Amino acid sequence: MSQSPVQPVFAARARLGECPVWDAKQQQLYWIDIHNHRVHQFDPATGNSRWFETGDLVSAIALAGDNRLLLALRDRLAWLDTQTAQISVLHQIEFPYPDTRPNDGKCDPQGRFWIGSISEATGQAALYRYDPDGSLHLMETGLTISNGLGWSPDGATFYLTDSPRRQIYAYDFEAETGSISNRRVLVDLGDEPVEPDGLAVDSQGNLWSALWDGWAVVCFSPDGKELQRVKMPVQRPTCVTFGGADFSDLYITSASVGLSQKEIQQGLYAGDLFRFSPDIPGMPTHSFLSAV
Repeated sequence: MSQSPVQPVFAARARLGECPVWDAKQQQLYWIDIHNHRVHQFDPATGNSRWFETGDLVSAIALAGDNRLLLALRDRLAWLDTQTAQISVLHQIEFPYPDTRPNDGKCDPQGRFWIGSISEATGQAALYRYDPDGSLHLMETGLTISNGLGWSPDGATFYLTDSPRRQIYAYDFEAETGSISNRRVLVDLGDEPVEPDGLAVDSQGNLWSALWDGWAVVCFSPDGKELQRVKMPVQRPTCVTFGGADFSDLYITSASVGLSQKEIQQGLYAGDLFRFSPDIPGMPTHSFLSAV
């Protein structure tokens, strides 16, 4: 595999950039800065960017119809109207442990929103599924940082990352019911001082994972074999998504949070937004199919 060089496309200097989402209709990218409580909207054609203030920690977003996003805030799900910037609460989340909040989230091909949590204690995080009818379901437990979600092109396999364990799991996925089963370790990076973070799946079923503290984005085959490692100019790439007119661009968010001044000087683009073009295109972003 080959690819064009990674290019910075927007100097955001985010504290914790995450969860890029491509809007194919608008040909624009949405992404978040968790600790600065912002949802960014970036137009690649013009290079222009604007942001929405959420007033609270925002950990994940999903497309939810024209001019609307689904947000995962500190302890609730909410709508964001991108025309009025109005936020309206949709669902309150009650976590069973203190010091727990939502983390990465993504919609499945059937329009259900999957959202994980992050915990201060090992094994106290979980994975949830929020359905269009407004019901919230507990899908997996025993996690520490639920991260990096995705589905295979045929919809038969679901992927979940537990970052501190440095593992990416694969599950059997039942599309009609939205159930997952038969968890197995697909990727184990336990021998490296890096953590797999957000991921995206390309049209051939390869997994692209951002490596926190790894200065790279790595591509794994559907059977977990490493195919290539793309060097990044930042220490903490955080998440990836495919975008562009034909989904041939891979957008990458990054973080500056927790870095020393020396580390930031080594990676002056920390917190910025990046793009490069792999040989294999990605797939469209799935939207939340709300009944309201």
